[in-house]
Amino acid sequence: MLDFTFLPLWTLTICLSTAVWTPLKGQPRVIGSLQPIIAAPGDDVILPCHLDPAYNVEDLTVEWSKPDLKPDPSDRLSRVDYVHVYRDGRENLDMKLQSYFGRTMLFTDKLKRGNISLKITNVTPADGGRYKCFIPKLNSQVKESIILLIVDPNFVKSS
Repeated sequence: MLDFTFLPLWTLTICLSTAVWTPLKGQPRVIGSLQPIIAAPGDDVILPCHLDPAYNVEDLTVEWSKPDLKPDPSDRLSRVDYVHVYRDGRENLDMKLQSYFGRTMLFTDKLKRGNISLKITNVTPADGGRYKCFIPKLNSQVKESIILLIVDPNFVKSS
């Protein structure tokens, strides 16, 4: 006769080992705009970036950077700073690029739903380029997205 005393423990072990080795379905992914964002100098723009499925990132770090900026090779202590960093529930100004001071913001009331879009006010031609939205500690294989901003002096917004 078979002894089924250990059946619940064996079943639990199988379930747990399967959960550890199986990739999580519905894992949040960082998604940005596939189309470039085009603006005229002086415009305010929103660089769209969000998590799909929606995921609360209020307690995570959100970094916005310009990945094409490189540190000054002649300055050993130079570093590449950020366009915007949200950490510990607020904006962190310590590593922010000077040219973005007072011009960037996240929609903090929407972080709970995974909206990590960045608003930049009064864009200049120097703001053009690639931007990376990145959540370093997101439990996901897709933690970042690249968004292209084109600042075109000939661009006229249609209403």
